[in-house]
Amino acid sequence: MSMTSLTSKIAAVIENKTYHYTKGISLEEISKEFQPKDNQLVVAALVDNELKELNYKLDEDSEVKFITNISSIGARIYQRSLVFVFIRACMEIFSDCRVTVEHSISKGLYCEIHYKRPIDQQDVERIEGRMREIIEENVPFTKSRIPVDEAKDIFREYGQLGKVKLMKYREKPYINIYQCGWLKNYFYGYMVPTTGYLKSFKLQFYSPGVVIQFPTLECNGQLPEFEEHPKLFKVFREAEKWGEILQIDYVAALNDIIVSRREGEFIRIAEALHEKKIAELADKITETIDKKQLILIAGPSSSGKTTFAQRLMIQLKVNGLNPVSISLDDYFVDREHTPRDQSGEYDFEALHAIDINLFNNDLNRLLLGEEVDIPTFNFHTGSREYKGKKLQIKHGQPLILEGIHALNDELTNTIPRDKKVKIYISALTQLNIDEHNRIPTTDTRLIRRIVRDHKYRSNDAERTLFLWNSVRRGEERNIFPYQEEADIMFNSALVYELSVLKKYAEPLLRQVDSTSNYYSEAKRLLKFLNYFVALENEIEIPRTSIIREFIGNSSFHD
Repeated sequence: MSMTSLTSKIAAVIENKTYHYTKGISLEEISKEFQPKDNQLVVAALVDNELKELNYKLDEDSEVKFITNISSIGARIYQRSLVFVFIRACMEIFSDCRVTVEHSISKGLYCEIHYKRPIDQQDVERIEGRMREIIEENVPFTKSRIPVDEAKDIFREYGQLGKVKLMKYREKPYINIYQCGWLKNYFYGYMVPTTGYLKSFKLQFYSPGVVIQFPTLECNGQLPEFEEHPKLFKVFREAEKWGEILQIDYVAALNDIIVSRREGEFIRIAEALHEKKIAELADKITETIDKKQLILIAGPSSSGKTTFAQRLMIQLKVNGLNPVSISLDDYFVDREHTPRDQSGEYDFEALHAIDINLFNNDLNRLLLGEEVDIPTFNFHTGSREYKGKKLQIKHGQPLILEGIHALNDELTNTIPRDKKVKIYISALTQLNIDEHNRIPTTDTRLIRRIVRDHKYRSNDAERTLFLWNSVRRGEERNIFPYQEEADIMFNSALVYELSVLKKYAEPLLRQVDSTSNYYSEAKRLLKFLNYFVALENEIEIPRTSIIREFIGNSSFHD
């Protein structure tokens, strides 16, 4: 064999087997041999643990791991590409319209089309039809590197001022722009090679906007059934109004405030909005306390439940009430009776990891005014103990319970529904990067958790990232299905918090080694945080703030 033929071949290790290809072959061409047989679709790959688009060409021996559209990484690529096609279709059908990607809802993305008139169901059908035409044409997504000033001119022409303003905070003199047909755009992350990859989607008219639906892992690669979430949607709309009050729409506006050193008043207003909302919730509870003594608080990981519960108790005391709380953790079943998950590990997040019968018996006795001997769970021995901890409440005295199952009626199955107040709390981000690049609520909570776990649990970022998938599965099973059961929803997001979390999270994320399974996720979060100017001065952040639960110096935790 000649030297030329030897050097014209490269070896690729895929699924623990070595394959030989012609040097310069694209990942897309190789991926045709490795497409899953189910509903999944290869949309990207990790090459020696670095995320690459499928048009990337292999020039040397590499280890390749293909990414499908229903993995966490692949789903973002699929959604991002689909949004690009949606924006193009809207701009072609409604000249001079402006499209904004707002937030997630019902396992989809809620978007709005700002036009001279409201859109309707027929408009949505036209948009979906045009999208399917563009997808059928198999138009390539092409990427090019252009100077920042040139990008500003493009975005200014499209009326995308959020992008224009963001460019002044870009450290590099160039930017990567994608093009699909005539339309150029900037997105935070990679794309599929062509529109032909995006056949599986559906548009749902959800006044005044549109929900883009796509395949999900929870639905085994199928499109999820659309479910209305009116209460959650109302909270998102309220968050938009808060943004208007604070005069903040996108990250660049927040950066302007920090750079001009106007963050003090801004923080005070944001915190006052939180306090006002909690006080209003306390007033509502006080009005019905004679009938509803049991207050149940639930929310996903790092939503700020602990601080919220403490602040709610303070406001209830201001109203002349004397709330008490009990911990679900003390009602765990003995370790040997704990349910196990699919891996055979103890599933402490399962509902029946709690002794429901004992818990309900104690609740009923408490609400009847009896004195109850409250257990304490010994996590070292894995058993419940009684240490003389007694509790008795009076009629009209609030009993607060905070836990992941609090909204599930099975937890409190012997207490009538009309005797309970259910509160759902989550960090529903009201700030986006720009018109088309949103800040997922999940990312905000993940960054909160990375910072908190390092400070209070001695976990590094890699450990938190490792645990996150399991946490998310638990939320999908135990929390999100019950969120619309809440009587009250509280948004714990603070519009300035990512500027604060940045300086804590970045050093931790940089420690994730390039050989780690979570390296690409750490890189993604670092890129995301790079859009924010760090808020160094924390003196204006009150010790009762929800953000203190994560960065420290909290009145309730330290």
